[in-house]
Amino acid sequence: MHRTSPLAVALTATAAAAAAATLAPGVSVAATPDTVRWGPCPEEVDAPRLECSTLEVPLDYRDPDGRQIDIAISRLASEEPSQRRGVLLTNPGGPGATGLDYPAVLAGSGLPQEVLDSYDLIGFDPRGVSNSSPVTCDLTPEQQQRGAFAPYAHTAADVAREAEYARTIAEQCAASPTAWMLPHTTTANTARDMDRIRAALGEPKLSYLGASYGTHLGSVYTTMFPDRGDRIVLDSALGPGGYDVTAMRMFAPGLEDRFPDFAAFAAARPEYGLGTTPEQVTAKFFDLAERLEAAPVQGVDGTAFRGITFEFLYSDALMPLLAETWQALDTDRPLPPMPPLPPDPENSMAARLYVICSDSRWPGTVQEYQRNAAADRQRYPMLGGIAANIGPCAFWPTERVEPPVHIGDQGPSNVLIVQNERDPGTPLAGAQELRRAFGDRATMVTADQGGHGVYPFGRNTCANDAVTAFLTTGQRPSQDRACPAEPSE
Repeated sequence: MHRTSPLAVALTATAAAAAAATLAPGVSVAATPDTVRWGPCPEEVDAPRLECSTLEVPLDYRDPDGRQIDIAISRLASEEPSQRRGVLLTNPGGPGATGLDYPAVLAGSGLPQEVLDSYDLIGFDPRGVSNSSPVTCDLTPEQQQRGAFAPYAHTAADVAREAEYARTIAEQCAASPTAWMLPHTTTANTARDMDRIRAALGEPKLSYLGASYGTHLGSVYTTMFPDRGDRIVLDSALGPGGYDVTAMRMFAPGLEDRFPDFAAFAAARPEYGLGTTPEQVTAKFFDLAERLEAAPVQGVDGTAFRGITFEFLYSDALMPLLAETWQALDTDRPLPPMPPLPPDPENSMAARLYVICSDSRWPGTVQEYQRNAAADRQRYPMLGGIAANIGPCAFWPTERVEPPVHIGDQGPSNVLIVQNERDPGTPLAGAQELRRAFGDRATMVTADQGGHGVYPFGRNTCANDAVTAFLTTGQRPSQDRACPAEPSE
């Protein structure tokens, strides 16, 4: 789950740190400060002040001297050396999303100057992504165009039919030229790569700002390396299980929580012709979904319509575009220009699968997905038949090199979770579960607003100021805080 679109046997926190390598942190991190040689970034990274470099890290941290892979990193250096306190490692989400340009994206999106002065902002492409030993599933253009969403499952037969497609994708990944990376492209190993970055930069600790899936990455890092983290900010949080089958199914209630914001927006603007009350806009959703299911318009079928609605509700700024899209589909007019796809959608989709399917065990029988889909389309009819449908993870190779990392309450109290109340991609319920898992290690700030992503993109001053204060002074709210809604501009 990326901010701009879309784990088995539990370890205790102590066991997770021990498993880190055989994985003793001091053993696994061998890079030295003179490893990093900053230079120009790849051509696709259009950010003049950004510098880039590449580190080598072990494919398998159980064999630190074995096969190595590349990790591309970037730096937006503080321009105030006297105020610099260290590095702020960043991750925009995913999995499968590039993060090399993310420091520049943050700086250009309103990250406060005092934060830019306090840190060198560090970005990176996680292992398997883009410039970091990219993986593939040999997805065809048709498979890429179909995207990550399964079709809406109206019946058990729909799930059974989708199972054949999902099996094909899993088999392609397992037979791809990068299948040797399959068991090792995990959140835990990406966290180990983060600690290599820290060591290579010569920093005793790192601070962290991660969004969406990046919250799970940060949670795993601070669990595996509790004494290596300084100030940890988790924005729009997944539950403690990360991007597992539970998180996938939570997209459905997430859309239901968020949709009333759009219904009110569209109803207040009768020029779109979608209804003059929220109830009429809601009825229009189901009307369009049913019509497009029977007869797609301009290549948009019922599943694509539901997916577009879900993804565009990640941001209030996209609501006008969503309303225009609905209007065009309703009247068979030309669609408005859509946001750009990732520069390499095949790699993005493949890397996402490598991580989410390897991190945790997913249900392995078609019957369980049929039961889940039947339950969720009844409870959450807007998206339930998609989010609970079967995917390639059901047929993933069985090899796992380690169990998932268990997020717990052992470690310093240095975690701040910040969360919108109506987030379709990482609903509030998951963030609350993560808050409970961290116990006294964390404080949580919720904002009465919708959308995916709080800091620094959101307009809630109360929530934004809490994050800025923590990053610059180390002070968090003394207890969990609920920030009230602020007037729309």
